[in-house]
Amino acid sequence: MADCNNCPSKDNCNSKDSCMIENNPNNNVKNVIGVMSGKGGVGKSTVSALIAKDLKAKGYKVGVLDADITGPSIPRLFQVEHKRATGNESGMLPITTQDGIKIMSLNLLMEDENQPVIWRGPIISGIVKQFWTDVIWGELDYLIIDMPPGTGDVALTVMQSIPITGVVMVSVPQDLVSMIVAKAINMMKKMNIPVLGIVENMSYIKCPDCDKKIRIFESDNIVDFIEENELELLGELPMSKYVANISERDSKDTDEEIKNTFENIGERIVELSR
Repeated sequence: MADCNNCPSKDNCNSKDSCMIENNPNNNVKNVIGVMSGKGGVGKSTVSALIAKDLKAKGYKVGVLDADITGPSIPRLFQVEHKRATGNESGMLPITTQDGIKIMSLNLLMEDENQPVIWRGPIISGIVKQFWTDVIWGELDYLIIDMPPGTGDVALTVMQSIPITGVVMVSVPQDLVSMIVAKAINMMKKMNIPVLGIVENMSYIKCPDCDKKIRIFESDNIVDFIEENELELLGELPMSKYVANISERDSKDTDEEIKNTFENIGERIVELSR
């Protein structure tokens, strides 16, 4: 890997071409989409999984890099938690789901997924970097990166070591969460990484009798929030059993409203990442 000390943009460097970011010669990843929130518990991993599934359904070659090292949930969301990743002399081999999506997560390298990862930041950041440099992703149209909460070491590693095409932000309609997500948005601006838009999770519940949308949070200010941060609202997701139990559902078991929402989100990601 080349030394970036002489690069004029070294503090905000994520250019594969200008800074010679190390890459596996077996890989050709065309677009890298980060899914981020700055806050845990907002459904970021679920959104990552549903974006990946929609892009795959559209005919694209898709992979998911689980960068949430201390709380990896991607294997369960794709129902591959009992599989183990392997490797060869060229690098690590990701697991491929029934849908044909390639996945790499620390839990796929551990014998017991319930064991905690008690590592300091630099080691965690190094693992995430290896998931980019040492995993044989092959040819992908989209690599989705499920980011950990916060704007610390791991987020910086991803933004500075991987050529990110753009980031999708995930939030819920609460003032406290909006403030924390705004920090992540401003981090992207400082690093000159495009924010493709925001997905609001837990936006509403739907009455089972009349289909009326009920906003359960008093501080639902998504319109003001996207205007203040100059963002596009990619989609709103309801609180529903389908979303909550996605890891237990067959890939053909779909909720039409959720499916349509992610079809629109996927189309916008494709448009914005061209």
